[in-house]
Amino acid sequence: MTSPLPELPPLPLPPGRKVYLASDFHLGAPNPASSRERERRIVRWLDMAARDAAAIYLVGDIFDFWFEYRHAIPRGFIRLQGKLAELVDGGLPVTFFTGNHDMWMFGYFTQELGIPVLRHPISLSIGEQRFHIGHGDGLGPKDYTYKVLKRIFASPVAQWLFARIHPNVGIGIANAWSQRSRLSNSAKDDVYLGDEEWLLVYCRELEKRFHHDYYVFGHRHLPLDVPVGDRSRYVNLGEWVNYCTYGVYDGHTLSLERFEG
Repeated sequence: MTSPLPELPPLPLPPGRKVYLASDFHLGAPNPASSRERERRIVRWLDMAARDAAAIYLVGDIFDFWFEYRHAIPRGFIRLQGKLAELVDGGLPVTFFTGNHDMWMFGYFTQELGIPVLRHPISLSIGEQRFHIGHGDGLGPKDYTYKVLKRIFASPVAQWLFARIHPNVGIGIANAWSQRSRLSNSAKDDVYLGDEEWLLVYCRELEKRFHHDYYVFGHRHLPLDVPVGDRSRYVNLGEWVNYCTYGVYDGHTLSLERFEG
């Protein structure tokens, strides 16, 4: 069935190759020391994935805060950027999705690292199966706070005004606000809402119109693998502050795995 949703070209999956997906690294939070330790773990995960990966998808909130000034980016994360540059230069496709914490990504990753940055969920065929992939913020019913914030932060006016603030001040303010926001919602992230999971509701509504074998999102922070219908599943990739979970697709099955215990 043809879908009017944004589409990426089909991704062939040669025998023995896999697709890796991860989200919600939240690099920068809650403090530099723990963020740096997490960054090193992510680099080790990328090294592991690169051994048999056909593609890697990073599905939003990779950074707890990100804003690209014209001539400045947030300090740190150089280990991750260097590893991504190495993988892309070696011919491994990497794709970024923006999340609600790092939606202010503009041209840096594409121009400097050769990584396309996507702002909306997309559909694509991987091997013989159909995927729908996105960060997940603002989809389905409820999630009202993120819907309002997303509209504000996506405004060119808001972006222009923030860019007028000196990076030393603007990035400091944004980091403090972003970390409080994530930590204030951490208790909610541990509660599975069953049939009221808004991303599950979104998947089931979309499945009525366009079949996908897998719906893959982040944002929720809770690793999930839930039936959408008889022939499709909703997989939430979890996060890396507590779970270190990721998805791996081998051409037949998408499974959730945990890296380094």
